[in-house]
Amino acid sequence: MPHVNLMGMDRAGMAQFFDTLGERSFRANQVTKWIHQQGVSSFEVMTNLSRDLRGRLADLSIVDTPQIERDQLSVDGTRKWLLRLEDGNCIETVYIPERPRGTLCISSQVGCALNCTFCATARKGYSRNLTSAEIIGQVWLAQRELGCGSSQTRSITNIVLMGMGEPLLNLDQVVVALRLMLDDFAYGLSRRRITLSTAGVVPGIDRLRVECPVSLAVSLHAPNDRLRDQLVPLNRKYPIDQLMDACQRYVEDAPRTRVTFEYVMLSEINDSEQHARELIALMQGLPSKVNLIPFNDFTGAPYKCSARESIERFRDLLCAAGIMTITRKTRGNDIDAACGQLAGKFVDRTRRSARLQKSSVARPLHQDST
Repeated sequence: MPHVNLMGMDRAGMAQFFDTLGERSFRANQVTKWIHQQGVSSFEVMTNLSRDLRGRLADLSIVDTPQIERDQLSVDGTRKWLLRLEDGNCIETVYIPERPRGTLCISSQVGCALNCTFCATARKGYSRNLTSAEIIGQVWLAQRELGCGSSQTRSITNIVLMGMGEPLLNLDQVVVALRLMLDDFAYGLSRRRITLSTAGVVPGIDRLRVECPVSLAVSLHAPNDRLRDQLVPLNRKYPIDQLMDACQRYVEDAPRTRVTFEYVMLSEINDSEQHARELIALMQGLPSKVNLIPFNDFTGAPYKCSARESIERFRDLLCAAGIMTITRKTRGNDIDAACGQLAGKFVDRTRRSARLQKSSVARPLHQDST
């Protein structure tokens, strides 16, 4: 019988586990704190548990995380880990230090089931969903490697699910991990310090609002359906009007909440003044802000980044219309840790990566005329 991995249990799940052992529910509080606050993976160290209970836990369960395959440090201080999973697949996790915050970018899938044309992860294909233990294990490992937040500049103050994968296509496991991030017996982060990024899985947005409403970021990247259908193929299933309605529902009971829209800047594709005006019209009436992301190149990429002048003009138009707009600073580009560059190493069940290798590089889109 396989051992139960306690790393992936929130406190409710942990309490149920201890109930099956005939133990009282407060044991869940103790073990959760040992694992996630103290960074302990050995039951022998959990000295407020009886010797008998520690022995039973060792017989029945484990505290297991992915293993570090490679650790890279960028010239700007960004750190990227390649993490090996039990099945041999590898994912990537990134830590971005920037006073007074430290942001950890974690993955939710091995690869990505979507096929956004500007993303390195998408070109590698998809293998499977991560378990809750593999998701929260990235946070546990980062805390250990960074000295458990021993100094302000090295602590994890924010977590973003913006790594490999579409979190809302793995929501059962993601919600368990989110609850641990929020739990005062675990990582104790506030909802506004945890951001989930989605390409626009509308039913998932509605479910997240009910089950675990953290900060929401939407990978928009185009202001109209014709262009977004090409950049973000998921748009053909959930077009922009449905997506914006879901975003409106997400914030309707949270008056101080904004939806963040991510917009990668692609030269002569989505960066014209007309695109900016369309985006302004789209944002009307919705509490929101826009992150403009200079496109980060990767091998085989069919796009080029917009010129700095184009990005600044685009930003100025949005700001003049009263839309909070920030141009995201590129971090970790020298170690392929920037937005859209995470790739990992894994078996592609979709065979998308093989098809792309056999075919010529995809032709860049032309700027749409709308």
